[in-house]
Amino acid sequence: MVVLAGPSGVGKGTIVAELVRRDPTIWCSVSATTRAPRPGERDGIDYWFMTRADFENVRDDGGFLEWFSVFGDLKGTPRGPVEEHLAAGRDVLLEIDVQGALAVKEASPGAVLIFIQPPSQAALEARLVGRGSDDPAQVARRLAGAAAEEALAPQFDAVVVNEDLEPTVERVEAILSNSRQTPREHDG
Repeated sequence: MVVLAGPSGVGKGTIVAELVRRDPTIWCSVSATTRAPRPGERDGIDYWFMTRADFENVRDDGGFLEWFSVFGDLKGTPRGPVEEHLAAGRDVLLEIDVQGALAVKEASPGAVLIFIQPPSQAALEARLVGRGSDDPAQVARRLAGAAAEEALAPQFDAVVVNEDLEPTVERVEAILSNSRQTPREHDG
Protein backbone atom coordinates (compact mmCIF):
# COMPACT_ATOMS: atom_id res chain seq x y z
CA MET A 1 0.00 0.00 0.00
CA VAL A 2 1.38 3.39 -1.04
CA VAL A 3 -0.11 6.59 0.33
CA LEU A 4 0.31 9.96 -1.40
CA ALA A 5 -0.45 12.95 0.76
CA GLY A 6 0.33 16.63 0.82
CA PRO A 7 -1.29 20.03 0.89
CA SER A 8 -4.45 20.75 -1.05
CA GLY A 9 -3.54 21.88 -4.57
CA VAL A 10 -0.09 20.26 -4.65
CA GLY A 11 -1.05 18.03 -7.60
CA LYS A 12 -1.69 14.68 -5.96
CA GLY A 13 -4.61 13.87 -8.25
CA THR A 14 -2.59 14.61 -11.38
CA ILE A 15 0.27 12.42 -10.14
CA VAL A 16 -2.10 9.56 -9.32
CA ALA A 17 -3.80 9.78 -12.71
CA GLU A 18 -0.44 9.57 -14.46
CA LEU A 19 0.73 6.64 -12.30
CA VAL A 20 -2.44 4.68 -13.10
CA ARG A 21 -2.18 5.58 -16.79
CA ARG A 22 1.36 4.19 -16.86
CA ASP A 23 0.51 1.09 -14.82
CA PRO A 24 -3.17 0.13 -14.98
CA THR A 25 -2.58 -2.74 -12.52
CA ILE A 26 -2.37 -0.18 -9.70
CA TRP A 27 -5.68 0.11 -7.90
CA CYS A 28 -6.46 3.58 -6.59
CA SER A 29 -8.85 3.93 -3.70
CA VAL A 30 -11.65 6.46 -4.04
CA SER A 31 -12.17 8.49 -0.86
CA ALA A 32 -15.55 9.38 0.58
CA THR A 33 -16.42 12.97 1.45
CA THR A 34 -19.32 15.02 2.73
CA ARG A 35 -18.32 18.09 0.71
CA ALA A 36 -20.25 19.05 -2.40
CA PRO A 37 -18.80 18.00 -5.75
CA ARG A 38 -16.71 20.56 -7.60
CA PRO A 39 -17.62 21.21 -11.24
CA GLY A 40 -16.80 18.14 -13.31
CA GLU A 41 -16.32 15.78 -10.35
CA ARG A 42 -18.17 12.47 -10.56
CA ASP A 43 -19.51 10.28 -7.78
CA GLY A 44 -17.51 7.07 -7.46
CA ILE A 45 -14.74 8.37 -9.71
CA ASP A 46 -13.34 11.46 -7.97
CA TYR A 47 -14.94 10.82 -4.57
CA TRP A 48 -17.86 8.98 -3.08
CA PHE A 49 -20.07 11.97 -2.22
CA MET A 50 -22.07 11.20 0.90
CA THR A 51 -24.43 12.99 3.21
CA ARG A 52 -23.02 13.65 6.65
CA ALA A 53 -25.49 11.17 8.18
CA ASP A 54 -24.52 8.41 5.74
CA PHE A 55 -20.83 9.08 6.32
CA GLU A 56 -21.29 8.96 10.09
CA ASN A 57 -23.18 5.65 9.83
CA VAL A 58 -20.38 4.06 7.80
CA ARG A 59 -17.80 5.51 10.19
CA ASP A 60 -19.65 4.23 13.25
CA ASP A 61 -19.78 0.74 11.69
CA GLY A 62 -15.97 0.73 11.26
CA GLY A 63 -16.24 1.11 7.50
CA PHE A 64 -13.32 3.53 7.09
CA LEU A 65 -9.62 2.74 7.21
CA GLU A 66 -9.12 6.35 8.28
CA TRP A 67 -11.34 9.40 8.49
CA PHE A 68 -11.04 13.00 9.60
CA SER A 69 -12.76 16.34 9.49
CA VAL A 70 -11.00 18.43 6.85
CA PHE A 71 -11.95 22.09 6.39
CA GLY A 72 -15.35 21.37 7.96
CA ASP A 73 -16.15 18.33 5.81
CA LEU A 74 -15.66 14.66 6.64
CA LYS A 75 -13.33 12.60 4.46
CA GLY A 76 -12.37 8.96 4.73
CA THR A 77 -11.01 5.88 3.00
CA PRO A 78 -13.53 3.04 2.64
CA ARG A 79 -11.97 0.00 4.34
CA GLY A 80 -13.55 -2.89 2.42
CA PRO A 81 -12.23 -2.22 -1.10
CA VAL A 82 -8.70 -1.51 0.18
CA GLU A 83 -8.57 -4.76 2.14
CA GLU A 84 -10.00 -6.75 -0.80
CA HIS A 85 -7.38 -5.45 -3.24
CA LEU A 86 -4.51 -5.96 -0.79
CA ALA A 87 -5.69 -9.53 -0.13
CA ALA A 88 -5.71 -10.12 -3.90
CA GLY A 89 -2.06 -9.04 -4.07
CA ARG A 90 -2.63 -5.78 -5.97
CA ASP A 91 -0.74 -2.55 -5.47
CA VAL A 92 -3.06 -0.16 -3.66
CA LEU A 93 -2.60 3.58 -3.95
CA LEU A 94 -4.29 6.00 -1.57
CA GLU A 95 -4.47 9.73 -2.28
CA ILE A 96 -5.49 11.25 1.03
CA ASP A 97 -4.75 14.14 3.36
CA VAL A 98 -1.74 14.25 5.65
CA GLN A 99 -3.50 13.37 8.91
CA GLY A 100 -5.24 10.45 7.16
CA ALA A 101 -1.90 9.18 5.85
CA LEU A 102 -0.42 9.15 9.35
CA ALA A 103 -3.49 7.26 10.63
CA VAL A 104 -3.04 4.67 7.85
CA LYS A 105 0.63 4.25 8.83
CA GLU A 106 -0.40 3.65 12.43
CA ALA A 107 -3.00 1.04 11.41
CA SER A 108 -0.84 -0.54 8.66
CA PRO A 109 2.86 -0.05 9.48
CA GLY A 110 3.86 -1.62 6.14
CA ALA A 111 2.25 1.21 4.19
CA VAL A 112 4.69 3.47 2.32
CA LEU A 113 3.92 7.16 2.87
CA ILE A 114 5.00 9.71 0.27
CA PHE A 115 4.64 13.40 1.05
CA ILE A 116 4.09 15.50 -2.08
CA GLN A 117 5.50 18.96 -1.49
CA PRO A 118 5.03 22.11 -3.59
CA PRO A 119 8.17 23.78 -4.93
CA SER A 120 7.22 26.93 -3.00
CA GLN A 121 4.36 28.56 -1.14
CA ALA A 122 3.88 30.93 -4.09
CA ALA A 123 3.56 28.00 -6.52
CA LEU A 124 1.01 26.34 -4.25
CA GLU A 125 -1.00 29.56 -4.01
CA ALA A 126 -0.95 29.91 -7.82
CA ARG A 127 -2.21 26.34 -8.20
CA LEU A 128 -5.02 26.85 -5.70
CA VAL A 129 -6.10 30.11 -7.30
CA GLY A 130 -5.78 28.61 -10.79
CA ARG A 131 -8.02 25.72 -9.83
CA GLY A 132 -10.82 28.24 -9.54
CA SER A 133 -12.88 26.22 -7.08
CA ASP A 134 -12.07 28.13 -3.90
CA ASP A 135 -12.84 31.71 -2.91
CA PRO A 136 -9.96 33.84 -1.52
CA ALA A 137 -10.83 32.96 2.09
CA GLN A 138 -10.71 29.24 1.27
CA VAL A 139 -7.37 29.66 -0.52
CA ALA A 140 -5.97 31.47 2.54
CA ARG A 141 -7.26 28.70 4.83
CA ARG A 142 -5.73 26.00 2.62
CA LEU A 143 -2.38 27.82 2.54
CA ALA A 144 -2.36 28.09 6.33
CA GLY A 145 -3.15 24.38 6.55
CA ALA A 146 -0.35 23.59 4.11
CA ALA A 147 2.27 25.03 6.46
CA ALA A 148 1.08 22.80 9.30
CA GLU A 149 0.99 19.77 6.99
CA GLU A 150 4.50 20.41 5.70
CA ALA A 151 5.74 20.34 9.29
CA LEU A 152 4.65 16.67 9.37
CA ALA A 153 6.62 15.70 6.23
CA PRO A 154 9.53 14.20 8.26
CA GLN A 155 7.13 11.49 9.51
CA PHE A 156 6.75 10.19 5.93
CA ASP A 157 8.93 7.57 4.26
CA ALA A 158 9.75 9.92 1.37
CA VAL A 159 9.25 13.55 0.36
CA VAL A 160 8.88 14.40 -3.33
CA VAL A 161 8.77 17.99 -4.56
CA ASN A 162 6.21 18.40 -7.35
CA GLU A 163 7.81 21.11 -9.44
CA ASP A 164 7.54 19.35 -12.80
CA LEU A 165 5.15 16.44 -13.39
CA GLU A 166 7.41 14.04 -15.32
CA PRO A 167 10.29 13.83 -12.80
CA THR A 168 7.79 13.81 -9.93
CA VAL A 169 5.96 10.80 -11.37
CA GLU A 170 9.26 9.04 -12.10
CA ARG A 171 10.37 9.53 -8.48
CA VAL A 172 7.08 8.18 -7.13
CA GLU A 173 7.30 5.22 -9.55
CA ALA A 174 10.80 4.46 -8.25
CA ILE A 175 9.56 4.50 -4.65
CA LEU A 176 6.66 2.21 -5.60
CA SER A 177 9.01 -0.16 -7.43
CA ASN A 178 11.38 -0.23 -4.46
CA SER A 179 8.51 -0.96 -2.06
CA ARG A 180 7.53 -3.96 -4.22
CA GLN A 181 11.07 -5.33 -3.94
CA THR A 182 11.25 -4.75 -0.20
CA PRO A 183 8.54 -6.89 1.40
CA ARG A 184 6.92 -5.11 4.30
CA GLU A 185 4.70 -6.55 6.96
CA HIS A 186 1.02 -6.12 6.22
CA ASP A 187 -1.25 -5.60 9.17
CA GLY A 188 -4.64 -6.61 8.02
